[in-house]
This record gives sequence, structure tokens and C-alpha cells, in this order.
Amino acid sequence: MKRQTLATQSLSHLVTQSLGGVLALIAALAAATVPAGAQSYPTKPVRFIAPFPPAGTSDILCRVIGQKLTEAWEQQVVVDSRPGAAGSVGTEIAAKATADGYTMLLGNLTPVAINPIIYPKVGYDTLRDFAPVTLVAAAPQLLVVHPGVAAKSVKELIALAKAKPGALKYGSGGSGTLAHLGAEMFKTLTGVNMVPFE
Repeated sequence: MKRQTLATQSLSHLVTQSLGGVLALIAALAAATVPAGAQSYPTKPVRFIAPFPPAGTSDILCRVIGQKLTEAWEQQVVVDSRPGAAGSVGTEIAAKATADGYTMLLGNLTPVAINPIIYPKVGYDTLRDFAPVTLVAAAPQLLVVHPGVAAKSVKELIALAKAKPGALKYGSGGSGTLAHLGAEMFKTLTGVNMVPFE
């Protein structure tokens, strides 16, 4: 419970730090692009696509940012969680949406940069189909183990994995995600044999 609270506080702090920049940018863009006498944006609800499962980092960020945008715009921002294929499902939905400014995507390195390289067809072209707005958050990749694992350091984890090839499993958000690629890099650099948790 203590770890979860700390993680929630850290995420909240990260969102709060980034949110000011997002809102300032949106306000500046809105002021610069609305001609005098024109109706202000938005005039209808805005869809905000989170391309990963509910309750994950993308979903939480979309909900926090969406709420603040709803307050600032006085127009509803609706979070639409569309997980699947390491973020490619939601990203493709966003790419195929009408280009009218009423669909936003919380982009992530995996679907916008990695998936187009490792998968032959993702259904979108990152450079053609998206216009970046701002950096919302940055999150480090961490190596953690369950308290029941008999390893209290990276050195001990490597020794344990070498002593029990294929017995240790690692979790990730799916093939091609940063966590998956990080685990595979860890295996390559250390010579251990761990398998993805399915």
C-alpha cells in the first residue's frame, strides 16, 4: 500500500508539473488561431484517446489532463481507452479520425516510434498522420522484483536467473513495448534466460 501511494503521489506530481505547460500551450494556441468574432474552440466534446488499458499510466494521464481541459474549455473532454497491439489500436483510431481538432491522442514512444519499425503494417504513419502538441510526461523504466524473489540487488538477480534458466518471468505491456525491449536488452547484456509473463 505504501509503494502504491508513493507511486500515485509521484505520478500526481509529474502530471501537475507537466499540466501547467500543456494548459499554457493550449491557451496560447487557442488565442493565436481564433479570428476575431469567430466562435471559440471547442464547440463540442473533445475525444481524448488513451491507447493503453484503463488504470494504466496513459489512462490516468488522459483523465487528469482531460478534467483540467474540461474546466479550462468549459467543454467536455471524453477519455476513450482503446488498448491493444502495444498501443497501435488506439493510435490507428486516432490517425483515422476526422482531422477537425476534436480527437486527441496521448502518444507514447511505443506506438508512435517503435511499432512502425518492428511491425510491417500498423495502419498509420506517425509523421504524416499526427501533429505533436507538447510533452506531457516522462517516465523512467525501472527494474523491480517481487519481494518473494530471492534477489536484493541486480547482481543477485542475474545470479539467480543464471542458476535457473527460463524459470524467471518478466512482465511488460506486450511485444515491442519499452518494458519488453528493456527486458530483452537486459537478457542480452547479462546472458540470462528469462521469459515473458503471459
